[in-house]
Amino acid sequence: TAISNTCAYQPYKNDSLFEHATWVYAFCREHLFRDDTKRIITALWPEGRPAPGTTLIELGCGPGFYSCRLGERFREMSIIGVDRSGKQVQWANDRAEALQLSNCCFKRINALKLSCPEAAFDVVLASRLLTILPEQAGVIAEMYRVLKPGGRCFVAEPRYACWASIPLLAMWLLVGLVPSENGFREPYKATVFSGDTFANLFLAQPWKKIRTWKDGRYQYALCQKG
Repeated sequence: TAISNTCAYQPYKNDSLFEHATWVYAFCREHLFRDDTKRIITALWPEGRPAPGTTLIELGCGPGFYSCRLGERFREMSIIGVDRSGKQVQWANDRAEALQLSNCCFKRINALKLSCPEAAFDVVLASRLLTILPEQAGVIAEMYRVLKPGGRCFVAEPRYACWASIPLLAMWLLVGLVPSENGFREPYKATVFSGDTFANLFLAQPWKKIRTWKDGRYQYALCQKG
């Protein structure tokens, strides 16, 4: 598909927990994390569905949970999921193939360096991404850059460190049995944000609209580009 050529692959020097404990994160995504599919749809498309031909990129897609959920429900969309873990991307592509989703593809891309043209997508989606990246401002700048004018991003992040850190701790325990020569790039503990800090993350970009809110263990942002 045309959307599959939007971003290019980039190599990495050091190892990732997500490469060595792929199934752990996939299990957490399927069985422990909140399923925000309905919240995503309600926030992005209050009328119930996207316009035909809508393009969406999911940053830090992991095993492709949300991209495949949305792609299966809205076949008229074109979706690309990107993640810096090659094995997570393979898991996601296998999932899309099993579901016969010709409108979904997944690539190994760093969310901080998307190598996509400006104004390429109608929607940017990110869930539990900022919690493991130290360069939150850079990721949000990339979100803004690749959105079309009028495009929107939906971001979901956990609010409590103990809960957010479960998959990281599980992966660190597992990879402790298989040492890495280059070290792992992920932290031992997830980063969580207060409501004000989370809202302030988005102020560096000239969004037309910014809305943030809390719901239980998670907080959300919906931003629209002018």
